Amino acid sequence: MKLLAIDASNQAMSVAVLENQKIIGELTTNIKGNHSQRLMPAIAGLIAEVGWKPADLDRIVVAQGPGSYTGLRIGVTIAKTLAWTLGKEITGVSSLAILAGNCEESTHYLVPLFDARRGNIYTGLYRWEVGELVQIEPDTHVSAEKWASHLKKLSGTIELIGEDRVLHQQTFEQVLGDRVVAASLKNHLPKGSVVGLLGLKKKPVDVYTLLPHYLKLAEAEENWRKEHPDQLEESYIEKI
Repeated sequence: MKLLAIDASNQAMSVAVLENQKIIGELTTNIKGNHSQRLMPAIAGLIAEVGWKPADLDRIVVAQGPGSYTGLRIGVTIAKTLAWTLGKEITGVSSLAILAGNCEESTHYLVPLFDARRGNIYTGLYRWEVGELVQIEPDTHVSAEKWASHLKKLSGTIELIGEDRVLHQQTFEQVLGDRVVAASLKNHLPKGSVVGLLGLKKKPVDVYTLLPHYLKLAEAEENWRKEHPDQLEESYIEKI
């Protein structure tokens, strides 16, 4: 199976092409920029560089969230457009699972996280067991302090993953003490190759039903819902 993997869910952007479990090519950048201008050229350039054509692809895998609202929309929209126009399979992978997927050799509980502002984080709980990444608890939007307190019930060390960990590590250490460790520096950025390897194990979905997993509404949408409680069944996006 020839596969294209895409992660544009946060500041870092990563694309990769794989053939079965072999990584053929990968491009990762971690610069502030407009994914809408950079993602398609990166995809086209990588596919061409490895000597493939878009029609050669069998499946497209995309980071589905949580993360940046704009980045998620760009990544998912491009993935869906490619899948639909090329007639290829598509599936999505949790952006948090992708970070946890970096730490295959870890024996700790894995806590990937992205900053969600105001002391809140997007996070989850994972662990590698017998060569498989296991999701122990669902991804969630929660305060860092509340999540750290929730993790106290676990017996074992907690490994924080993600560049935003530095914003919240002190909170975790205040609650969990020396049970908190940080992942290796090389593991804090999402990798398109991990997106692809995780996506190989998932079933394809209907291209029309695949949507970003935001976990939290954008502030503008929350305000709109408060002002229009009688229209909650309607789409906010259609109203702006």
